[in-house]
Amino acid sequence: MTKTRWISVPVFLVLLGPVLSGCGSVGERRSDAESAATGFERLLRADDPAGICGALAPETRGELEASEKESCAKAITSQDLPLGGTPHRVDVHGRQARVVLDTDTLFLSLFPGGWKVVAAGCTPQQGRPYQCTIKGG
Repeated sequence: MTKTRWISVPVFLVLLGPVLSGCGSVGERRSDAESAATGFERLLRADDPAGICGALAPETRGELEASEKESCAKAITSQDLPLGGTPHRVDVHGRQARVVLDTDTLFLSLFPGGWKVVAAGCTPQQGRPYQCTIKGG
């Protein structure tokens, strides 16, 4: 059973407000976030549960495991994550990013090991928060 979770656009913007500057120029961070998003898409297409779990932010992985009561690799297979396609827009604010793809929106955060997916399977809802298939607590 797929559980739908919500991420609030205003909450996302609040998180972006007092951001830390992050390493590299905005252009470098934008490129790195886009690369992480396309890497996540490759893992989805390859049906690589362990790889997908490795691309998730720790809190997102933990939330998924807790809500499904099983390991991330098993839990991720029961999620209905769409293949997002080509990135069309990448917004980077400090250590946070939003990557808008053909049929998905990914939210990412910069960790010491690189960009990780905080929320995936996200679609905007008119006048409401994004609806996401998976997200961190």
